[in-house]
Amino acid sequence: MSGKPPYFSKLARYYLWYTGCFALFLVAVALLEQEGMPRLWIGYLFMFATIALYAIIGVICRTSSVTEYYVAGRRVPAMFNGMATAADWISAASFISLAGGLYLQGFDGLAFIMGWTGGFVLVALLIAPYLRKFAQYTVPDFLAARYGGGAGGRGAAVRALAVGATILVSFTYVVAQIYAVGLIASRFTGVDFSIGIFLGLASILVCSFLGGMRAITWTQVAQYIILLVAFLIPTMWLSAKHADNPIPAVAYGSLLPKLTAREAALAQDPREEEVRAEFRRRAAEYAGRLALLPESWETGKVDAQRQLAAARARNASLTEVRQAERALATYPNSVDEARSQWSERRDANLARARPPEPHAEPFPGATKEESDNRRNNFLAVVFCLMFGTASLPHILMRAYTTPSVNDTRVSVFWTLFFILLVYLTIPALAVLAKYDIYTSLVGSDFSALPTWISYWANVDKANPLVSVADINGDGIVQLAEFAIDADVLVLATPEIGGLPYVIAGLVAAGGLAAALSTADGLLLAISNALSHDVYYKMVNPSASTQKRVTISKLLLLGVAFIAAYVASQKPADILSLVAAAFSLAGSTLFPVLVLGVFWKRANHQGAIAGMIAGFAVCLVYMLRASPALGGSLDATWFGILPMAAGVFGVPAGMMAVVAVSLLTAPPSRGSEGMVDYIRAPE
Repeated sequence: MSGKPPYFSKLARYYLWYTGCFALFLVAVALLEQEGMPRLWIGYLFMFATIALYAIIGVICRTSSVTEYYVAGRRVPAMFNGMATAADWISAASFISLAGGLYLQGFDGLAFIMGWTGGFVLVALLIAPYLRKFAQYTVPDFLAARYGGGAGGRGAAVRALAVGATILVSFTYVVAQIYAVGLIASRFTGVDFSIGIFLGLASILVCSFLGGMRAITWTQVAQYIILLVAFLIPTMWLSAKHADNPIPAVAYGSLLPKLTAREAALAQDPREEEVRAEFRRRAAEYAGRLALLPESWETGKVDAQRQLAAARARNASLTEVRQAERALATYPNSVDEARSQWSERRDANLARARPPEPHAEPFPGATKEESDNRRNNFLAVVFCLMFGTASLPHILMRAYTTPSVNDTRVSVFWTLFFILLVYLTIPALAVLAKYDIYTSLVGSDFSALPTWISYWANVDKANPLVSVADINGDGIVQLAEFAIDADVLVLATPEIGGLPYVIAGLVAAGGLAAALSTADGLLLAISNALSHDVYYKMVNPSASTQKRVTISKLLLLGVAFIAAYVASQKPADILSLVAAAFSLAGSTLFPVLVLGVFWKRANHQGAIAGMIAGFAVCLVYMLRASPALGGSLDATWFGILPMAAGVFGVPAGMMAVVAVSLLTAPPSRGSEGMVDYIRAPE
């Protein structure tokens, strides 16, 4: 088959039927809820019905053909490739965490929307068409052919570095997706978080393991339809509820002044100030402990042991004894651990002690210096996300799947269109949910807390995703007494807004579709890099096509289980993991990709130096400045946060490529000819 109109028409007909059936499924579940179906069963129905659907598509599209497995036969029409790329792109970070980030950060959160959207402009202009003209399988393929050098002129060193970057970036990113799968599965089916991760993993593997890019492409189109409907319906519902306008992107502008007025009232509320004063007191207590280390750690440990011994000696209640045991068991094991824990708690209490920042105010700060620092970080994050987007292997791989270079350009247009349908709604959802919480929950009675708070608080009891406690003892919920994790807001939005539970199940299915679609693409990028670029190109060039596909499937299986294990350890929040992946991708791959297309003088030695320099600068800065990696925010350069480390890595990589290329011999005539070929009009 080809990408001609009959093939397009057939695909369009299939997906129209699919969309209609999905709409009937929603209506049927809504009617079952009206008839009294338990919420848990609704959660099971959405989760397992959608996973089964993706599995069926994966089984139908199974293949052993190298071209089908790696690049879907290069016959995906531009519009459908745009939908698949949008689903690949709208990850758990976009669907689940981005609105939550905007809720917590206000204007600063727009950096993610601007950076991720702007990155696709770079993809369309600078990279994707030229990769399609090259017409191979992977990003390391392109870099090895472009830069040549090494034994036999095959660019083995460049290929190896590109494979390493692909694996590291994709693995960091996929851990975030699998973490989101566990979060959704544990909330909506009641299973343990770790079990939820491996349940979701089964769906990922059925799609990518059996059919590679062919199965992933057609599954991602189906997943995009689900995630679009899942995101738009609750947002439109909330928009109509609060602004009498079902178009969120238009309605939320009228709601912003009301939210600003509510924020100002809460900032001046004396009961809110009581709570904030208590958090300041707690922060000062931790600061005092930190100032007296190591003596304070030793004294605290002795006190915890004495309290447990005293409780046992006087035959205290079982609850009191258990509390004393828990206090001793969770006490820091060393001075270094105490310093880390107490610093984190001090900072958390200081954050809770601040009055709410105006949602719509750009770069608020107590001083000009603080405001300037926030603006600089905003621009740095936009920079990193743009250049990271243009370097992500699992996104660039999709450039190989279209029938022609022109189709690749058109597919990027469709990708942006389908992404914007969601991205233009995300800021509206953040404002709508915030207004609902500020007006409905804040000021309500603790005895009448909505049930969604207890549901989400129990998903992860060790680190509650939602918490509310009566700090000042007045029985009324203050804003400062309420905390919600950014990764929860979208999933909890239907319950926050009082929508039917069927909508909550729909949002969970959408979040699952976003996480699974991205995880599929990432795992395939890793396994293809290992099987094609390492095994076939560097270890066994005579391997049969059947063996190459089999090796790829086995590697995919192994990487998936390793990623699931890492995700089960809850290494960081989703947005932080994703931001790290983007900085590493941009720092390592963007300079060599762009200069490889537009600067003929770039050579083998320059590419090696650029990838190493960009990666090293980015990683060193993260290790130096990220508390999660053992660093300190006091060690930042110019106040730039570690998630924006690419702002240093990308220029370092660029300068290294240019400097080393100019100091060494020019590239071969074959390399220059390749540049002429990929840049010539089709």
